[in-house]
Amino acid sequence: MSIDWRAAFTRALPYEEFLQVHGTDAHRERWQRVYERVSLTDAQKELLGGFKRQMNILVLAGAWCGDCANQCPILRRFAEHSDRIDLRFLDRDAAPELAEQLRINGGSRVPVAVFLSEDFYECSRYGDRVLAFYRQLAQDLLGPACPAGVVPPGEELLKAATQEWLNELERVQLMLRLSPRLRERHGD
Repeated sequence: MSIDWRAAFTRALPYEEFLQVHGTDAHRERWQRVYERVSLTDAQKELLGGFKRQMNILVLAGAWCGDCANQCPILRRFAEHSDRIDLRFLDRDAAPELAEQLRINGGSRVPVAVFLSEDFYECSRYGDRVLAFYRQLAQDLLGPACPAGVVPPGEELLKAATQEWLNELERVQLMLRLSPRLRERHGD
């Protein structure tokens, strides 16, 4: 089944509205705690500010989801530093047809970010956790400790996750910037 990405993106909500509609006060507070801790280096800000192509990012998420609370604020921070990023969210449970299409390893996992071109061609899917979070989870679950699930990531883990998400944004931006189709359209 083909996905109409333009239609999905059009019905998706901006970050704050998504949290207002689908989250509770407790959910919004969890996301805000992580958002306040996400900081970008000058080099990361410069990279984001230098994006030339429009990048639409559609995130299938759940306001209740700990992985979403720990990663989606990173994407919001990126969008604040680039006028070329349009970031929108769909609730997994409110979009079951899309959740079915975006299953990972046989499950309805979140967050899943779908990177789209300016004309809504799919460029990439990324989720449900970045490698840094999987490494930490493996250490916690396969080692002597067991995570509680409500504690935000530590500073080093948050920095690593931020860089991993940024690496994917940069990869997609370069894909868009070097696309013969888009270069012809923009004359560059």
